[in-house]
Amino acid sequence: MPRPPRPTHFDTLLEPGYGPSRRALLGGGLALALPLLFPRAAAARQGGTAPRTLRVGLVGCGGRGTGAAWQAMHAEAGSVVLWAMGDVFADRLEGSRAYLEGALAEEGSSARMDVPEERRFAGFESFKRVIDSGVDIVLLTALPAFRPAHLAYAVEKGCHVFCEKPMAVDVPGIRRVEAAAEAARAKNLSLVSGYCWRYNVRHRELFARIHDGAIGDVQTVYTNYFAGPLATRPRQEGWSDVEWMLRNWHHFRAFSGDHLVEQAIHSVDKQSWALRDRPPVRAISVGGCQTRSGTEKGDTFDHFAVVYEYEGGARAFCNARQWPNSYGENNDFIYGTKGRAIIENWAPHHRIEPYGEGSAWEYEGEGNDMYQTELDELVVSIRAGEPINDGTWMARSNLLGILGRDAAYTGRAITWEEILNSERRLGPPGIEDGVLDFGALAHSFDEPVPGTYSFL
Repeated sequence: MPRPPRPTHFDTLLEPGYGPSRRALLGGGLALALPLLFPRAAAARQGGTAPRTLRVGLVGCGGRGTGAAWQAMHAEAGSVVLWAMGDVFADRLEGSRAYLEGALAEEGSSARMDVPEERRFAGFESFKRVIDSGVDIVLLTALPAFRPAHLAYAVEKGCHVFCEKPMAVDVPGIRRVEAAAEAARAKNLSLVSGYCWRYNVRHRELFARIHDGAIGDVQTVYTNYFAGPLATRPRQEGWSDVEWMLRNWHHFRAFSGDHLVEQAIHSVDKQSWALRDRPPVRAISVGGCQTRSGTEKGDTFDHFAVVYEYEGGARAFCNARQWPNSYGENNDFIYGTKGRAIIENWAPHHRIEPYGEGSAWEYEGEGNDMYQTELDELVVSIRAGEPINDGTWMARSNLLGILGRDAAYTGRAITWEEILNSERRLGPPGIEDGVLDFGALAHSFDEPVPGTYSFL
């Protein structure tokens, strides 16, 4: 039976067993750039000495985790091996393992994976067992609410990390992520984030030109993420409250952080990138749920519209929704004093248009698989002894999403200083340690009501 085609975004998949059937080749532009970014690693590769095998552990074996594992195994030919796998659910783990083994066998590279039964772990404690199994790199792709605990433990144990977005669903979680990032920096560990567009060569070129003044001073940014609804999984006989919610985690803010923080956070991150990752003064937002109903609808919103106000008068606008049978778009518009930049992400098409005199610019070079590049650059940084640490800006972008979400939940204009002081935790007790009980869970399934919800 032919394997399913490789999806564009692994993080949109809810079912196990999806992943690429072949490695997507890097675009020539970035492949040529890697030796320039990490010259010592490039020289070592050319010296003829076989590098030490790097052992990779996968925590979270859903669609995105399966994709990240595939990319890690292909980040360096013959010297990166998938060593251990863990997931809360045994069926998801086994689906991912079987898929990866089959895909590797098809391309004749089964040696890239060495995950015997004794290094396959299920349950809430599986993240610790994966990390403790002797891995050098850990891929953190489990549910967002668990990420702060997983990241803290991985850094404590001295692992290099690929940390998928979002890194946390609430501000206490963000504080823990920031602390782990600082600890990683002190230990010379690489920490690569899952904000994949920052690893896209087209985006890198365009944003570099913006920061070099190609459109003047940035005054306005408008981003959108108009997508369809994510799938739901009907409750099965024998599922507890916790299992049912975890298998439908996208639709519960306690586990996903809501879709502004989980999916449209990519658009929020690009907005922040355009504005040099400086924090806003405040955010004003609206949101709600219009299109979902029934038992599996959960308690998240299906649309947000956020205005971020910056010192000096700059504004950033982010509109996001998950509606069926509706117009789709995922574009970014950046307006400066001298011109504008436009990114059509799904095309892809990147261009800069001056307002008056001057030459327009369009990206015409090779592209790249940004998901693959994330793992390529992680491995190269380890070989070079020149760690990447995305911690500061990845936490800030995550916090921007939380700020916009909570402004919609509360109906308030929330300042940056106010959100920094938030103590509200979204997850149930125990989640701060990465562990829950499979059982009943006291939970209100009503969406937040503006005017009554408190973010503090």
